[in-house]
Amino acid sequence: MSPTWGWRKSYANTLFVTDSLVIALAVALTHVTRFGQDSLAAIDALTVLGYTLIPVAWTVFLALFGTRSRGVIGTGFKEYQRVISATLYFFGLVAVLALVFRIDLARDFLAVALPVGLAGLLFLRWVWRRIVARRRRTGELTTSVLVVGGARAVRQMVSTFQRHSGEKYRVVGVCVPRYSGVPGESIDVDGRQIPIHGDENTVVTALRASGADTVAVTATETLGHEGIRDLLWQLEPKRADLVVATGVVDVAGPRIEMRPVAGLPLIHVEKPSYHGAKRSGKRLFDLAFSLAALLCLAPVFAVVALLIKLEDGGPIFYRSERIGLDGTPFGMIKFRSMVQNDDKLVDQLLDQNEGAGLLSKMKEDPRVTRVGRVLRRFSIDELPQFINVVRGEMSVVGPRPPLRREVESYDGRVKRRLLVRPGVTGLWQVSGRSDLSWDESVRLDLSYVENWSMVSDVLIIMKTVKAVVASEGAY
Repeated sequence: MSPTWGWRKSYANTLFVTDSLVIALAVALTHVTRFGQDSLAAIDALTVLGYTLIPVAWTVFLALFGTRSRGVIGTGFKEYQRVISATLYFFGLVAVLALVFRIDLARDFLAVALPVGLAGLLFLRWVWRRIVARRRRTGELTTSVLVVGGARAVRQMVSTFQRHSGEKYRVVGVCVPRYSGVPGESIDVDGRQIPIHGDENTVVTALRASGADTVAVTATETLGHEGIRDLLWQLEPKRADLVVATGVVDVAGPRIEMRPVAGLPLIHVEKPSYHGAKRSGKRLFDLAFSLAALLCLAPVFAVVALLIKLEDGGPIFYRSERIGLDGTPFGMIKFRSMVQNDDKLVDQLLDQNEGAGLLSKMKEDPRVTRVGRVLRRFSIDELPQFINVVRGEMSVVGPRPPLRREVESYDGRVKRRLLVRPGVTGLWQVSGRSDLSWDESVRLDLSYVENWSMVSDVLIIMKTVKAVVASEGAY
């Protein structure tokens, strides 16, 4: 058994135990809540039957929905989605049965066991993921990958895996189609030598030699569908996974649909959606969230305004021109964190710019005031942008709001950032902020533009809170 199969099986077994404990505690709490001090005396045959069937059936639903499947545990959000779906479908069935057979006990499960159990299941999944992430940072619980493809494919795959280090995929070898050299030669990827183990016909031998537990095929045109099928059959007794890289990048799962046609698995990629009900829903969310944020943050605004005034008596807010939806300019509002008339010093400081590409950033900017340094460290200076959100000029989540001089330098590809409203936060901000390269920040913004959804917006907001508290990439 490969190392990946070993730890994933152990991890799945651990999840089964903790899931069962959470469900048992939720059921016990339901009973105590219903009967109070007389909970022991109230136990009868019907109660015992209900308290036996509910946890067993709940556990079965979690298994049927694949919540402990090797493909979803430990990474991504599909694991959480499956836990939520399994629980809601199960209790939906319980509600229907309770209505048909008039079972009073079921109402207590819906009122107590459902919210308590679901919260407990999700929380423990999160805890176990933190433990896995901590061990992965020390080099444990990794997935070793053998790539069947050329040097270019290997470099792209290594780069992709490095960007998503939390999933801990590591390329340990490569089989180059039609390779005629000497096995044992290597491909240099950013100073790291990845050994070549032969061609597409020596994958099984290379798997054993490299110690890999996953084969990633990028040379699909060389192997063909029959070659990939034969490779899958060869890998089956080896307990090794087979993944096929389609070449479709930065496209989220909901836009990808598998459509088998004449025995061929064709991948259909939906076009990105920028209009209609989806955008209206986003606008309603932006209004509700920003109004609530402004109301809750009113005391913070008052304190910050007082501190800025006390420091130099200058204006509290600073308005900077940005380019928004469809190239429309607007004045982005921020708490002033620099000295007055700081714009006049920009040309003198251009040679100290530490930003990547068109970005203008300096870690030790002499224009920043003492209060401004604190505001910037915790991104408090960005909070007035919720006013821009209410005015319809920005969104809570979106691409970084660009300057006019940046937009004037955009090529056709980068201009796609202007298809949606810029955001107070976004993928760019929660993935490194000022520490990212220009190309990487563009890639993240374009990925958001192409794939945004309400679920992803909520997740980005949660990550933003974590990034701000840790002051990651803020200066």
